[in-house]
Amino acid sequence: MQIIECVPNISEGQDQTTIQSICEEVNKVEGVKLLNVDPGKATNRTVITFIGAPEAVLEAAFKLIQKAKECIDMTKHIGEHPRMGAVDVCPLIPIANISMEETVKLAHKLAKKVGDILDIPVYCYENAATSEPRKNLANCRSGEYEGLEEKLKDPQWKPDYGPSVFEKSVPKSGATAIAARDFLVAYNINLNTTSTRRANAVAFDLREAGRLKRKGNKLTGAVEKDAQGEPIRIAGHFKNLKGIGWFIKDYGIAQISYNLTNIQTTPLHKVFEKTCERAEIRGLRVTGSELVGLVPKKVLLDAGVYFLKKQQRSTALADSEIIRMAVKTLGLDQLKPFIAEEQILESFLDKEASELVDMSLSDFSYETASESPAPGGGSIAAYCGALGAALVTMSANLSAHKRGWDDKWEIFSNWGTKSISNQKKLLSLVDKDAQSFNLIMAAFKLPKNTLEEKTIRLNAIQAATKKAIEIPLEVMETAFNCFESIKKMAEIGNPNAITDVGVAALCARTAVIAAFLNLKINCKSLDDKDFVKKAIVKGQNMVDKAIVYEAEVLKAVHKKL
Repeated sequence: MQIIECVPNISEGQDQTTIQSICEEVNKVEGVKLLNVDPGKATNRTVITFIGAPEAVLEAAFKLIQKAKECIDMTKHIGEHPRMGAVDVCPLIPIANISMEETVKLAHKLAKKVGDILDIPVYCYENAATSEPRKNLANCRSGEYEGLEEKLKDPQWKPDYGPSVFEKSVPKSGATAIAARDFLVAYNINLNTTSTRRANAVAFDLREAGRLKRKGNKLTGAVEKDAQGEPIRIAGHFKNLKGIGWFIKDYGIAQISYNLTNIQTTPLHKVFEKTCERAEIRGLRVTGSELVGLVPKKVLLDAGVYFLKKQQRSTALADSEIIRMAVKTLGLDQLKPFIAEEQILESFLDKEASELVDMSLSDFSYETASESPAPGGGSIAAYCGALGAALVTMSANLSAHKRGWDDKWEIFSNWGTKSISNQKKLLSLVDKDAQSFNLIMAAFKLPKNTLEEKTIRLNAIQAATKKAIEIPLEVMETAFNCFESIKKMAEIGNPNAITDVGVAALCARTAVIAAFLNLKINCKSLDDKDFVKKAIVKGQNMVDKAIVYEAEVLKAVHKKL
């Protein structure tokens, strides 16, 4: 699932009724989760944070900007924070399974809609900027609201979208800046000292701004300057990192407070490691760390995988186990319990329906046995494939930890990682197959009183039927892909798990054939015969190959017994 975050800042921080009415627009959009509303009275500004699927977030952002335009009058606005519009800024941030390039396109899509429909001047900044000067928000907002009328007259500052004249509704709405930017992680590292100065020394080693270059004594010497009279700085180890030391009275320790403004170039686990290194040089020790606010799941998964590899351990584990490794290594639970559900961004989204996968084994079995037609053979096929993939993952992990095979751990870890990826996908398809059947049933219940209703109903049935063919085809493809790892583990895996590999082959073949049966019965109801023909041919080809692969694996298994 693709997830992006949106953090609009509105120019209202005092009137709770107005703030609430604007935030309600976000709550109205399905697939979006409102995470935080942070009003500031002095700044007369509220920071709103929500996440969700890209199109849903765009819809929520547009509705929020539309409502803010109705409720906020910039001709009357006073506040300490720089601002130029009712919605001053509206950045989009990629969180999961989406690239910055895709997010930039989304930012321009939103900006165009706001400019065209709401008649609000829009400037695109940071990664969405259309020119170098516009990358910097401060440049886009220069002159603020009071200077907007004159700014719009300057051809160099013509808005990227929307009107370029200060008339109609623009005086009331002002202008808006829309961006695609990286996620910012607020991260504190704990030290076994009370010295802010020593904490700062470590922070200066790492942060991009580094420290001032001094003559003679590094602490008290005169600051060196360049030809233009500007102070010379010694750059720190990381780009896109801000950091400063401080003393936390409640904890009785000094901390280094970091802001990671690009988690791609500056991974959290690397910052932690380098901090440990620079602290040790000064006779200090890192005792733990803490995340302030929310963090994308990927940050902790990347950290967990990194530390597992350092231990030469297999990374073919459930996400929860990888995250646990990250939490323990980073010491995120030193000062207080780390509750993943409260600090990982993706956990705040309503989970996709996983009614079947979340059941106990016995409940799933009895649910299948009930009078309800779903779950049926399709869900069972997917689950059978998932069990086969799990057995291959187990074989790879046992091989990675086998005494005397230490030099091969990475090979088996890579095969296990491929296998657990198939396992995760097949588990998701257990529910998706049942859901596709329910979509067909829902389509049949649509009204059919008029010709228009009959057409809508027929189209819905056909669309749902096509989905009910695509899902088992996806089950077949994923289960079939398991054979690559199965065959490899039969060849080089831990001999003590050879029968498990054999069972994995049986499960994978069963999943392929079972899903094909499900596909064929659904094909009977689809009018698109060209689509049906292609699906049948593709499915039969996988069935034939799966039977051959299963026989080859079982032959290898029996040979080793």
